[in-house]
Amino acid sequence: MIWWHAVVIFVAGVWAGTINTVVGSGTLVTFPVLVALGYPPVTATTSNAIGLAPGTISGAIGYREELRGQGSRLLRFGIASLLGAVGGTVLLLSLPKDAFETIVPVLVGLAVVLVIIQPRVSKWVASRKATPAASGGAVLLFLIFLIGIYGGYFTAAQGVMLVAVMGMLLAEPLQRLNGIKNVLSAVVNVVAGVIYAFVAPVSWPVVGLLAAGSVLGGVLGAKIGRKLSPTVLRAVIVVVGVAAIIHLLLK
Repeated sequence: MIWWHAVVIFVAGVWAGTINTVVGSGTLVTFPVLVALGYPPVTATTSNAIGLAPGTISGAIGYREELRGQGSRLLRFGIASLLGAVGGTVLLLSLPKDAFETIVPVLVGLAVVLVIIQPRVSKWVASRKATPAASGGAVLLFLIFLIGIYGGYFTAAQGVMLVAVMGMLLAEPLQRLNGIKNVLSAVVNVVAGVIYAFVAPVSWPVVGLLAAGSVLGGVLGAKIGRKLSPTVLRAVIVVVGVAAIIHLLLK
């Protein structure tokens, strides 16, 4: 690996770890970077899932204050995410490689759209009165399961999706929802990463660089993320995502 490739991947990992903790969609930074550096889309996806998993864990730990008193809820939601992640990894590994490469631009485009509309979702969630928390019921569990499938297949914007569905079905402040989102994203990434590590094509140097960068980014995101401009973060994600779509379509 060329030294400057290593630097770029590490920096992308830091940025992705920060974005994942604050907003979600860090994959829209790291995935295009890996593809641009010459890694096949499937290898980029699997290496990215494993490499960013430590960052999602550090980000979740950083939100531990917002997670107090939510143990039973996290257990239920976590099981749904875990089962969904297993399903998503099975899809990625069982479907033909050409199918994945065909659908990736569509998934990236969907993720970019979700990132663009995320401010409206956040405003709507924040405007709701913080009444006693509801369980969300079977509908929310099913939606979390479906998002887990998506996350196991392609991780970009799963955090945005989680905040959106929880905001619709739970009466909780946005920061508490963000804490839950970080835990569920960590579950999906860890489960998918463990499976990919054994049965999928993976670049371990890339994994190491992303892991180191994403852990640092997760800590930074939890500590100073609320001070960063969401507009700037979102603009970077959208620009990188659009560039990725163009690159993938022209390949």
